[in-house]
Amino acid sequence: MRRRARPGGGRQLELEIETLGGRGDGVGQDHGRPVFVAGALPGDRLRVRITGERAGGLKGEILERLDEGPGHEEPPCPHFGPCGGCQLQHLDDGRYTAWKRDLACKALARRGLPDDLVAPLIRVPPASRRRASLAARVEGEGVALGFRGRESHRVVDASGCLLLSGPLMTGLAVLRAGLGPVLGSGGTCELALLECVNGLDLLITLERPPDLDQRTALAELAERADLARLTWRVAGQEPEPLAVHRSPVLRFNGQAVTPPPGGFTQPTLEGETELQRLVLAALPAGAKRVVELFAGIGTFSFHLGGRASLRAVEGDRAACLALDAAQRRAGGRIAVEQRDLERRPLEPTELAGFDALVFDPPRAGAKAQAERIAASDLAAVVAVSCNPNSFARDARILIDDGFQLEAVTPLDQFPWSHHLELVASFRRP
Repeated sequence: MRRRARPGGGRQLELEIETLGGRGDGVGQDHGRPVFVAGALPGDRLRVRITGERAGGLKGEILERLDEGPGHEEPPCPHFGPCGGCQLQHLDDGRYTAWKRDLACKALARRGLPDDLVAPLIRVPPASRRRASLAARVEGEGVALGFRGRESHRVVDASGCLLLSGPLMTGLAVLRAGLGPVLGSGGTCELALLECVNGLDLLITLERPPDLDQRTALAELAERADLARLTWRVAGQEPEPLAVHRSPVLRFNGQAVTPPPGGFTQPTLEGETELQRLVLAALPAGAKRVVELFAGIGTFSFHLGGRASLRAVEGDRAACLALDAAQRRAGGRIAVEQRDLERRPLEPTELAGFDALVFDPPRAGAKAQAERIAASDLAAVVAVSCNPNSFARDARILIDDGFQLEAVTPLDQFPWSHHLELVASFRRP
């Protein structure tokens, strides 16, 4: 479809899109510099306007489609484009699946690692997101509640979102109708919403502490939305519970865990189940002593602790307390330790005697910890990652010190986006 130009802006040029970049943008070349264009696919010929710089290249905005390459598909969501929640609804399913798996292959290849070990992509369905970070803004007499716009602070209302689960969408409708009195004219807030076993858990981040009227409005909103818990905070400060109708609960291997407000959880139950299955399958059958690093609130801990003696280490205090409280209720079989693994990674001597190690670091990876693991006597390592690039760096460290990479399984928990998770297993020969 040919779209007419929009006037104004910076330098304009005609561009042939050659590849699809790691963040889902089409990439062309302008005098040897990459130009990243949202909404473009390989084979497109475009007239674009240069809007800025990015990662050693330029950002371009489509003014006119002169010719369209293969693989285009009509986006199913009415919010696609302005909304920053998805980047690739315009790409057909087969090409999308291949591109998503290829993110892991390319990350490994850049570190000189074999990409033939990458298994087929595991995908979760749309409408399965149980956790979402959203924003709200009072606009006129209504409230826009949804994701931030692409590279902007604008709030794009998510009333027709195809990602979020049914309970989240139902909760958003009630919140959208009731946030106006809390925020006031032009007011904004950030929301972290989690679907738990027994209802929704909401953390709302406000620009300033709520006064009495706002607290009353929030309490009434929690009642109308039947929230399990509503907690508020000002950015950078500790959260404060405002309405707790029941302690929110997640279950890991049957064990109830109360997550801290806004704490990290896997975004989908389907994806979480697959990750747990993959981790357990990669664990050596005879492992009797296991150490888990970056354990969080116990996504893997209670599965691992059901099979072996487990030491679980986590840096975040709130997550560590939640995990420890849950394991005490389960009989106290897991040894929980709070420790900043970036500043104080476990040393090789501390890893001695364990049969296997499982680690699930944040996006930045675990370079310092990987170096200690490589220098240890550990024979088996299972890695979970939400960033193929930092994973490949850490994998290179392990392999250079004698580990062999056995398998990598990519998992897509964020449909139509550039985010990819994976599970990998390493063994010493």
